[in-house]
Amino acid sequence: MELELLMTRLHEVTVLLYAISMLLYFMDFLNNDQKANKVAFWLLSIVWVLQTIFLFLYVWKTGRFPVLTIFEGLYFYAWVLVSLSLIINRLLRVDFTVFFTNVLGFMVMAIHTFAPVQIESQVLAQRLVSELLLIHITFAILSYGAFTLSFVFSLLYLIQYDLLKRKKWGKRLLRLGDLTKLEHMSYVLAVIGVPLLVVSLILGIQWAYIKVPDVSWLDMKIVGSFILLVGYSVFLYLKIRKQMYGRTLAFLNIGSFMIVLINFFLFGSLSTFHFWNT
Repeated sequence: MELELLMTRLHEVTVLLYAISMLLYFMDFLNNDQKANKVAFWLLSIVWVLQTIFLFLYVWKTGRFPVLTIFEGLYFYAWVLVSLSLIINRLLRVDFTVFFTNVLGFMVMAIHTFAPVQIESQVLAQRLVSELLLIHITFAILSYGAFTLSFVFSLLYLIQYDLLKRKKWGKRLLRLGDLTKLEHMSYVLAVIGVPLLVVSLILGIQWAYIKVPDVSWLDMKIVGSFILLVGYSVFLYLKIRKQMYGRTLAFLNIGSFMIVLINFFLFGSLSTFHFWNT
């Protein structure tokens, strides 16, 4: 039981490292941030080493290669995706491919790690499902926190813009900061919030599939979360690809944050399963 619990904890740590790596790869994907890319690569390398150790331990324990069941196949598939991602990142430098390969790899690894059917102890299996929900909620709240700060910076941008337009010079103007910095910070926080939300959605959908197998995928909370993801994805797309900036982008960011509030308060109350206990 203790060994199984230790292995479970190591698998969870691996998933968290993978999630952080994916966040950094997303930042590199948007901003061509070589420092983020380097840290993400080494974190993913640690994930690969841990996965490889688990793979060899499983082969040693069972005496066969782990491909005979769907859950064995999932783990090997996740290992293959991580391996390919590292090779592509090091040799080909195709950032778009690396990021989306990691998204798929994380999904597969999360499905394998938190699937209770692979845990022999029922008590441990239930604990694992509860921890899956806890991690899902934690990442959701972290993403909401990033979106909230992004909203605050956009709001300050509009206030500062209005003061400058009306030539209201004074201490208030100086304390708000310059427009470029306010706009940049709102963008950076949105960049952080989107991958956190993606991780939360992946884990939340898996929890719902395990715990509430008859849940409707048209549930307001699920639909609202994907609308929220689309809203901020459009915000980032217009900022990066269309070179949009200024008041229009700030208003779009504020509008996206309104979806955060609606999703959290209104859609949460209308959800058919978000009141369930683990």
